[in-house]
Amino acid sequence: MSRALPKYNKRRVAIIGGAAAVALSGAVIAGSALAGETSKSNNGQAARTKASPGTVSCPAVAPSLPAIPASAKAEVDRNLALLNTQIAEANKRLVDTVGQGGPNFAQNAIVGPLKDKRVATINRIATAIGRTAAKPQGLDSLAPCTLNAGAAAGGGAAAPSAAPTQQAGGNNGNAGNGGNAGNAGNTNAAGTVSCPAVAPSLPAIPASAKAEVDRNLALLNTQIAEANKRLVDTVGQGGPNFAQNAIVGPLKDKRVATINRIATAIGRTAAKPQGLDSLAPCTLNK
Repeated sequence: MSRALPKYNKRRVAIIGGAAAVALSGAVIAGSALAGETSKSNNGQAARTKASPGTVSCPAVAPSLPAIPASAKAEVDRNLALLNTQIAEANKRLVDTVGQGGPNFAQNAIVGPLKDKRVATINRIATAIGRTAAKPQGLDSLAPCTLNAGAAAGGGAAAPSAAPTQQAGGNNGNAGNGGNAGNAGNTNAAGTVSCPAVAPSLPAIPASAKAEVDRNLALLNTQIAEANKRLVDTVGQGGPNFAQNAIVGPLKDKRVATINRIATAIGRTAAKPQGLDSLAPCTLNK
């Protein structure tokens, strides 16, 4: 019996040692898997925070224009307002498509087409002036725009800017950080304004009022684009009612004045349309 005891002890040591080895192996495997998951999560977060939509920067056209004949002023003003609308739309598209496409996406799909739109609009300005005065030359050189630094040339990944622009879905100026967009109670999302269309509610427009009506319809679009830009520029500022009180409310007042000018212009030579003020209020989309 004294010789059986050592065998028993040996078996017990072997069993305990094997169990310890299995437990240690399991811990190593679990730790490796956890480390891999953490690394993957961190890399995903880093990829999300690298995307930055940026903004487009375009030369001002108005300062390069000669004296504008009175007969061309309405058309020139309308197209100058359209240039602003085109820039605002391009900036909004940069925000909406952040992270899409390859390295040249923004340049090819947004900045390039913006130049083509600006060429056409600037040519209309020059043609309007040229009907009754010397047609300005060389304005096409003002058509190209640049994509501001701090943005990927294509809404793909880019190194974050030192002073990133606040954009929709960003968190305290961290442009492109889409991880916070849509979180409950996140007041940092810029959102957009939604306003009723005015043109479909207008009666037949007398020829004498068409230029003024068109100019004010374009101005309504410009006002919306400016409000959307301000929502982006002020994201994270003020309290929960800041956007409603400081942007959406004043936008309604601007629209009331512009819509009234449209009704007045029509009313000079035809029946003045009534009830258009009901189209002035806008809503804030989140």
